[in-house]
Parts: sequence; C-alpha cells; structure tokens
Amino acid sequence: MNKKIITFDTTLRDGAQSPGISFSLKDKLSIIDLLDSFGIDYIEAGNPGGVPKDAELFRIIKEKNYRSRICAFSPTCKVNSLPENDLNLKAVLDTGVNHVAIVGKASMLHVNEVLKTDGEENLRMIRDTVNYLVSKNKSVIFDAEHFFDGFYDNREYALLVLKEAFDAGADTVVLCDTNGGSLPSEIAEAVRTVKLRYPEKNIGIHCHNDMGMAAAATLRAVEEGALHVQATFLGFGERCGNADFTTLLPVMMYKMNCRLNCAEQMKSLTIMSRRLSDIANVIFDEKRPFVGENAFTHKAGMHADAVNKDPRTSELISPELVGNRRNFAISELSGKSSLIYKVKEIEPNIERNSPVIDKLLSGIKTHENEGYYYENADASLELLILEALERRKKYFLLRSFKLFLSEPESHSPATATIKIEVDGAEEMTASEGNGPVNAMDKVLRKALLHFYPVIEEMRLIDYKVRVLDSDAKTEAIVRVLIESGDDSSTWNTVGVSTDIIEASWRALLDSVEYFLYKRGYPGLENSI
Repeated sequence: MNKKIITFDTTLRDGAQSPGISFSLKDKLSIIDLLDSFGIDYIEAGNPGGVPKDAELFRIIKEKNYRSRICAFSPTCKVNSLPENDLNLKAVLDTGVNHVAIVGKASMLHVNEVLKTDGEENLRMIRDTVNYLVSKNKSVIFDAEHFFDGFYDNREYALLVLKEAFDAGADTVVLCDTNGGSLPSEIAEAVRTVKLRYPEKNIGIHCHNDMGMAAAATLRAVEEGALHVQATFLGFGERCGNADFTTLLPVMMYKMNCRLNCAEQMKSLTIMSRRLSDIANVIFDEKRPFVGENAFTHKAGMHADAVNKDPRTSELISPELVGNRRNFAISELSGKSSLIYKVKEIEPNIERNSPVIDKLLSGIKTHENEGYYYENADASLELLILEALERRKKYFLLRSFKLFLSEPESHSPATATIKIEVDGAEEMTASEGNGPVNAMDKVLRKALLHFYPVIEEMRLIDYKVRVLDSDAKTEAIVRVLIESGDDSSTWNTVGVSTDIIEASWRALLDSVEYFLYKRGYPGLENSI
C-alpha cells in the first residue's frame, strides 16, 4: 500500500471522557511527553474553553518544545452567534497553538434535535468558524461529527458539510463514526464516496468502538483512502472507547505497509502502552493484541512445538517488532517443547532428552493436580526450574514464626513475629498488619531488611484467593496468587493449601526469594 499515514492522538481529550479515567495536570504532561517521544504527528491536548484544567495545561506547554504538533479542540461557534464573540474560540486562540480541531454536526438529526436549528445555519456556523480561525493563521482540522449517521440518512447534506469546511480553508476533514454504530463495509462505502467527490483533499477517520469494530472500521477507511487517523492509546474514550493505536499502528505498518513517522519507535510500543496504563491507573489488559503478554504466549503443546521450529507458524509478526516477547505457558496441556523453551532461558545447553525435563514435566503435572497453577505464576515456575537444575538457593533460615489474630469484631490488627537466621546471624522482630497476610508480608520484609536492604524496593501489588473445591466447605483447598514488583518489573507467585494462611505464606516466600535471586544475591553457604 505504501501510504503515508498521519497519526492524530486524542487520548487527552476523547480518551479523558472514558468512564473511570481522570487525568491530573501532571498526568497529562507525562502523556504528552510519551506521545511526543514516540513520534505521534498530532497530539490533541484538550479543550481549553471547556475544561479549566486544559486551559492551565496549554499555558504550561506554551513554554515547551515538542516535535509533535500540539492541537487544541473546540466546537464551532454557537447558533446565531459570530465566531469572534465565542468564548471557546477565544480560549483556543489564547493558547497560541498553530493547530485547531473544530467539531461540527454532519447529521440533520443532530442539527434539528440537538442544535435546534436548520441545515443552513449549521453550515454557516461551520463556514464562519473555520474561516475565522484560518484568518488567524491557524491550521484547521474539521471533525464532521456523526458523519456516517448523517451520510446514510441524508447523503447530500453530509457531503455539503464537508464542502463548507474545505471551502472555508480546513486542511483536513475527519469523518467521525461518533456513535460507533457503522459496519466496516458502511465505513468503506462512505469514505470511497467522499474520496471520489474530493480526490485531492485530506480525509481523516475517527471511530468509536461501540460494536467492537473501531479498529476494523478505521483500517477499512485507510484502505479506501483516509490518510489521517484519529485514535487513542489503549482505546480510552467515551462509552466503549475509541479505536486503539496499540492495535492500529502495528497493523498499518506491518500488515498494510503504511509509512508512519513513529516507525522507528515501534519497538517501544509495549513499554509505552504499559506506562500510559500506569499513568491512567487502570489494569493492563494482557489479552490486548500486540502489546499484551498473551499476544505471544503459547500454551498448547503442538503450538509450542511449531513455534520453536518456526515462529511464523503461530505468530503474525515477531514480538520484538513491538517490544514484546515470546512466552510459553506451562500447564498440564503443555508438552516438552514449552517446558524446554522455559528451561533454556536459564540453562541454554539443556538437551531435549535430559532427565531434568521429564522430571520437571512430571512434577508440574503432579503439582497442578494438587491445585497449583503456573500459567500466571512465572516466578514460582522459575524457582521450580532452578530447583530441578539444583541451582535454587536459600536466603534465610526460618527459626520461628507466630501469627496472632484478634476477635473478628474487634477490628484490631493482626500481629506476626518471626525469627530468621542468615549465615549464623539471627534477627527477631514483630509487626502489625491490616489482616494476617499483610502482617506476614510486613514482618518478613522487616526481618530481611537487616540482611538485604534492597528489600525496601520490593512491593506487593495484588493478592488473589481462589477456592478450588467449594464442596469441601471450610476444608477446601485454596490457591493464592500474589503479584509483586519493583521499579522495573513485576512477577507472580503461587501457593496452595487447605489453610489460607499457609498458602499465602508459600506465595510470599516465593516472591521474596525470586526478588533476591533476580537481584543477584548469592544465597546462604551450602544452600543448594
């Protein structure tokens, strides 16, 4: 295809309208830095006339230099009013930015029922607003809101809206599927019609995901000639969200051979999207195409064997192209190929017929029969492999441990005491916590801090409990999954027992041991 695509990110404006998302001023500045370093062409920083926080943001970024083009957003002037008297447009001009995105109605339903005016007045509002901004030396992108609804309801009027914007001086006109209710085939037909009417004009696409088709609809628009693509990262946006750049960019680059200014940064796509997820304080979806951990994770033995022979058998692109990595989930469904791949990460010279492999595979299946689950417990699995290779180390000896619980109605904290020994030196301490697991976590790290100060950098991120056989009632086996992390990575551990305290303790011990192992501590003498 070899088309040059212009990327327009609206995470800070449309994405901020996503339920559960609330960006602080600091968040917005951090996101702009991420988008700018990634190489996005346009960053729609917000609506300075409608959101006080956005007005302050524009005052700050006025003093900064970005490679990306910073864009301000505003509606057209109001019904029966002039743009020079419009406060929203004044706020846009006060930002000093060179690029402005203006939204106007392209559907007669919205003209009549929302604006409460007629088609001629709507066209006048669009024409006067665009013309006014162009007269102020602004580059204008016109967003034709509800274009596809308007196109299939009153085709000629929707096309006339585009003509008014172009004739008034808009550089680009963007066709918006604002309700997210258009099929990709309907998007394609409409874009094809617009390109035939305006073959030399810059046409953009903006799709919402209300039917789960925003990415597909956007890509169909690109195939039909749209060269300006509006989307958000991680699909943030109103209702079900917008088209997602983490999906669109790899597809356009690696499957459609489009040219992108951010091409050189594509290998940072995974880490960049995860950082943005952290800023937004949302849980990262590991099933997300290209950047999720599951995107290149293989579980079935046949698939793992095929990928080991040739990755093209089950991977549409190399994970390294988007900064991701290949992974093999280990379970009772896994064959030797999956396990060998995991072992080779630790011991590259392991042979397929090594007794270690058979022993590990048998042990994993036995553990899973007991309730263990290693697909989401990468750190516990690695420790298991180290043990089979006779490389697992101890970092302390547990001499005593006690846990004291108050009456449930008292709301008093739990208390844990522990005595550990490291190379002949003992440490005994106590700690209170908000419940038994928190008390155990705190007292263990408090005791280890004397010997391993780096333990301060470790934190517990998530704690999950699952009852495996509810029919057994209070004697049921429980599985505890713990997610831990430091400033650079996260890891997961698992513990299983009929006693939730014991299961939690096992998962906590694995987490601490894995952290110290990754930090390169040698372990106790004769600990293997």
